[in-house]
Amino acid sequence: MKIFSFPVEEGREGQDGKPSVGPVYRNLLSENDFPPPDRRISSSWDVFSQSVRQYPGNRMLGWRKIVDGKPGPYIWKTYKEVYEEVLHVGSALRLSGVEPGSRIGIYGSNCPQWIMAMEACNAHSLICVPLYDTLGPGAVNYIVDHAEVEVVFIQDKKVKELLNPDCRSIQRLKVMVCFTSLTEEEKEKAVQLGIKPYSWNEFIKMGKQNPSEILPPRTENICAIMYTSGTSGDPKGVVITHENVAYGVRGIDLFMEQFEDKMTEDDVYLSFLPLAHILDRVIEEYFFRNGASVGYYHGDLNALKDDMMELKPTLLAGVPRVFEKIHEGIKKAVLELNPRRRKIFDILYRYKLAWMNMGYKNKNASPLADLLAFRKVKARLGGRLRLIISGGAPLSSEIEEFLRVTCCAFVVQGYGLTETCGPTTLGFPDEMCMIGAVGSVSVYNELRLDEVPEMGYNPLGNPPCGEICLRGKTVFSGYYKSPELTREAIKDGWFHTGDIGEILPNGTMKVIDRKKNLIKLSQGEYVALEYLENVYGIASIIEDIWVYGNSFKSMLVAVVVPEEETTKKWAYLNGHIGSFSDICSLDQLKNHIMAELKLTAERNKLRGFERIKGVIVEPRPLDMERDLVTATMKKKRHQLLKYYKVEIDQLYQTLDGRKCS
Repeated sequence: MKIFSFPVEEGREGQDGKPSVGPVYRNLLSENDFPPPDRRISSSWDVFSQSVRQYPGNRMLGWRKIVDGKPGPYIWKTYKEVYEEVLHVGSALRLSGVEPGSRIGIYGSNCPQWIMAMEACNAHSLICVPLYDTLGPGAVNYIVDHAEVEVVFIQDKKVKELLNPDCRSIQRLKVMVCFTSLTEEEKEKAVQLGIKPYSWNEFIKMGKQNPSEILPPRTENICAIMYTSGTSGDPKGVVITHENVAYGVRGIDLFMEQFEDKMTEDDVYLSFLPLAHILDRVIEEYFFRNGASVGYYHGDLNALKDDMMELKPTLLAGVPRVFEKIHEGIKKAVLELNPRRRKIFDILYRYKLAWMNMGYKNKNASPLADLLAFRKVKARLGGRLRLIISGGAPLSSEIEEFLRVTCCAFVVQGYGLTETCGPTTLGFPDEMCMIGAVGSVSVYNELRLDEVPEMGYNPLGNPPCGEICLRGKTVFSGYYKSPELTREAIKDGWFHTGDIGEILPNGTMKVIDRKKNLIKLSQGEYVALEYLENVYGIASIIEDIWVYGNSFKSMLVAVVVPEEETTKKWAYLNGHIGSFSDICSLDQLKNHIMAELKLTAERNKLRGFERIKGVIVEPRPLDMERDLVTATMKKKRHQLLKYYKVEIDQLYQTLDGRKCS
């Protein structure tokens, strides 16, 4: 059996009541110590500027221009063209009065202007602050104020939202630069608020006429403050240094050198994951490092297939929900085949899978099966796809196996957080033993598991399980302006992730649980379960509610105990008679509860993925007799799941059926 990482320090039993900790694991490439860094690259700016010198004529950034309401072919800017534009943007920023260390916001969908604004920040030691509105109501307002943002680059669709009178922090801004252009009304409103408004071209022209020398950052300088979900409601600002980025890119270089299939300047990445999230940013940085190309989706996720067919990417990265949809699409197409062809597809699938399980590489497992069936699947994904990366939440083993066989591409899972500057573990291509796992720890980091006794997880047990703790060169330095949160997260030099991992015999890791009740749905969005229970519990029809979700599903469901008096009153008004238990079994009551939950969600401005899609109505209170709550009435979530598992599985089957129909 292949070993992919190994312990460099023994685990130990806890002392003085402290929890025990597991061995410290390292990548095989870091057997004695971390490999030396690449001295040519000490910052995010070096990643880009080195490639400009090495690959000036290569295509770098591509986008689709909308003509008559339809996206046209991809238009490209070369590395040299992007560099020149970045210099102009940087000069205009300096002319606007910003100094090294100033915070610059970027607010909008992925596009070339987003990256050019980011690189202009890097060129002048400015701090890039992505603004991302799906972190919750008022998040943009909070981030602008908390990070003390002075200048914002913004997509035209977001201008109205930023200039809204409710956005109190707008008064802090000095300059606003639109990715495209501003209307006269928007310009007037910005001026009234004391903000200098510019279109992209106006800003470029200003910088071109007033050139300024670049001021590249030092490795210890802050590169970005990336905000991520917080359990208390306010986003947390993760401080990422240029050292974090430089070591992250170097680590991927060393990792990729192990494989026969190398990353080349001919590779193409389809960017649709938000650049305000760390995964997309890290992938793009690595593509720039290699002089490769990044093409942006045209803004409609439902039409992503059209972008894939036009761009023909070699790499696709996404959250599990993206790959669930691809899986559903392929399955649907197979079901539409006549019975004979469907049977042939199944035989070819099992035949190729058998050879892959015996250790044969994907491309050699069954060229005949690829020719007869699976090349058509690959063609639906653009025809050139070589690598699929899934992150943000666990991808089900069934879907991972299916994609590995049918897409004729490598499929790997990774694990990482904003706090670790992206992937800190990554699977190996063509290793079937890694299905369901997230790979081994990255080159410049170390990993250990800590005991979680209240959940029964022991890093010295068999198998070793516990809270995932990380340290190393890509781990963040702390939360911006939040020393208390930093102390909670970083203890004894280790970042405590709150995720529960299991170390497999071959040294790879599997993510199996979450220590806190902050979970990720399959589309990669965090959900705070207790917060939602408090919000939904306000509804008059509800006596108690347990909200449930998991990382393999995109929807939340709930067990609801109705308030008896209110429920009986509703029953009387709607002509229903019987005991409280009989009333709770009515579909009409279930529909009424769903309507009340929807109204509550709307009143509290909950996001789409925070809305409950199905309920189980329970006439009995969640009680201690059934071991569902503690003596202080706190919910025992593991016991609740165990108790209601059959009904929850049936509810998800029903919801999945509606979604597919």
